[in-house]
This record gives sequence, C-alpha cells and structure tokens, in this order.
Amino acid sequence: MNFDAKYLESYICDVLKAVGLTEENGNIVAASLVSANLRGVDSHGVTRLPIYVKRLKSGAVTPNPEVRVIEESDASLLIDGNDGMGQIVGVKAIELGIEKAKKNGAVYIGVKNSTHFGTGAFFIQQAIKNDMVAYAMSNAPSTMAPWGGIQPYLGTNPYAFGVPTEKNKPIIFDMATSVVARGKIISSEQRGEGIPLGWAIDKEGRPTTNAKDALEGTVLPFAGPKGYAISLMIDIMSGVLTGAGFGPHINNIYGDFDKPQNVGHFFQLIDVNRFMTANQFKSRVDQMIDEIKSAPKAEGTEEIFLPGEIESNTENDRLQNGINLGKEVFESIKQVGEEVGVKIENYHQITL
Repeated sequence: MNFDAKYLESYICDVLKAVGLTEENGNIVAASLVSANLRGVDSHGVTRLPIYVKRLKSGAVTPNPEVRVIEESDASLLIDGNDGMGQIVGVKAIELGIEKAKKNGAVYIGVKNSTHFGTGAFFIQQAIKNDMVAYAMSNAPSTMAPWGGIQPYLGTNPYAFGVPTEKNKPIIFDMATSVVARGKIISSEQRGEGIPLGWAIDKEGRPTTNAKDALEGTVLPFAGPKGYAISLMIDIMSGVLTGAGFGPHINNIYGDFDKPQNVGHFFQLIDVNRFMTANQFKSRVDQMIDEIKSAPKAEGTEEIFLPGEIESNTENDRLQNGINLGKEVFESIKQVGEEVGVKIENYHQITL
C-alpha cells in the first residue's frame, strides 16, 4: 500500500496537533518523519509516530518547547531544548546557528534537554540550503556495549555531514555508529523477521540473528573499535560537553515515561563564503562529483554513488510513486490516530 507524501505528512501533523503541538511544530516533526520515509530510512520515519504520541501524552515531552540560548559567544551557542521533540529543537538550533555563522563565519552549537531528533540528514538539508558545510550528531540511550564488553553503555549515536552543490545532488552522509541503527532491528522484530549475523549480540554476549534477543542484548559498533571510539566522542560532544545526559544517564524512549530523556546534540556550521564564493565552492564540489562518477569501475559495478545519492534517488521515486509503509506500520499509525480522534480514512487522497 503506497501513500502520497503530502497527505501522509498532513495526517501526521494533525495527529500531533491533537496531542498539543502547534501547527508549526507539528509540521516540523511530520516533515522530518516523512522525509525519512521518502529517503528510504523507514526505521526513522512515520513508524516512530506511536512512541512520540505516547511520550507526549505521558508528559515526558514538552509539545511546544521554549527553546532558548543559555550561553553564547561569537562562535558558539549552548541551547536548552526544554524537553521538546528533537526535530523542533534541532530546527531552531540550526536557524540560530545559520544566523551566527553568516555573521561570524562558523558556529558550534550544543544542545541539552532534548529528545530523539530523527535523522541527522533533516538538519543537514536545512543548513546546506544556506550555503553551509554542516555537521550534526546526537547521543542516544544505551544500546551498545563498549568494544569488548557485553553490557550497553553507549548509544547508536548518529553522525551526519553535508555540503551544498550546484548541479549535482548534494553530498549528505548520515549514519549510526553501530553496524545498523537500532530502529532497523526494532522494525525486523515488529515484522517477525530475523537479522543478519554481525548486527548484534544477545545479553550473554553471543552473536545472534534473532531480533528479539538482539534488543535484549546490545548492538555492535561498525568497524569494531573504530566505531566504538567515534560513538564515544559523539557522546562526549553531545552529552558531556553540553550538560545533557550521556551513556546510561539518558532515559529510554521506550520506557521511563515519567522522565524526560535529556538527549544532547552537537552541530557545526561553516559558511563557505568565508573561504571562496558559494558558487565557486559548489562548482568545485560538482567537479569532484563528476570525476568520481566517471572513475573506472570495478568488475560488477554499474555505477559509483556519492554519499546520499541513493537516498536522493529513492526520494525522487517515492515522491512520484508513493511511500510503501507496510501493513504493520499502517495499522500502528492508524490506531494512534484513532486514539486521539484523527481518522486516516478522512485523508482519502492519501492512497495512490
């Protein structure tokens, strides 16, 4: 069953408005979730709506947060997210950061008292439209053991990076520091499917292909000790430095419904105009992309892709042909809508 992105976004926004968000804030979160589905990152898409609504109804999340700057300098901002949804907090942080980077050339932005912010690519897209080179990272609840351990301490702590282009698709890199985002294991468990060996270990430290056992155990860092080190540094920048929670001191999004998460984020924006004109920079990036795309290919390789290119191709396809949610996800978002008085049947144009 495929769904038109525009009407799906409208439905998600109305569900969020029914639990207290303003239309502006509802649109931000809905855009983030649908954008993830459009780009093929379904684990961070509308499948998250039920848990978001549950946390909003519990009072653990502030529906319309007062996002405020509590410390700043010419090149830095420390922001208190007031326990708001990470997408709302992050968009405001990037808005403030763009203003400061245009004035001073670059900015570091730390955020505390936030929640799960969706995909880092969502904020990268916001920044590169303003001719910024952008980095985004966030910590997350403990689901990954330190390398060599079996007890979760770090999160899957995502990291994203992006640069603007002129004629080519922008380069956008967005990844979890685990072999795979935990959301993909959750999706596999919801569908009753197994997972590939190497994604996770069970609570006894044994490799597993059982999604349920993996969720009770710990995901594995990508590239072993290298992924562990990067996840650790992201937690230091997003959690320790900002004053947010870190490691096991971040509350679980799927539990602790009486407590805020206190997730931390860290962003960096660089105005390319401080090095050369934006047009010059984007032209040089385009040249690099063209040279990489035309490079000799290994046997069996049909095309060389840049980071984010496959996601961009998926987005173009899903904008035209719709987003396939699957029965389980459709039923879950339909049910949560009914619980707050929003019926998906009223969005009759949603099905393609």
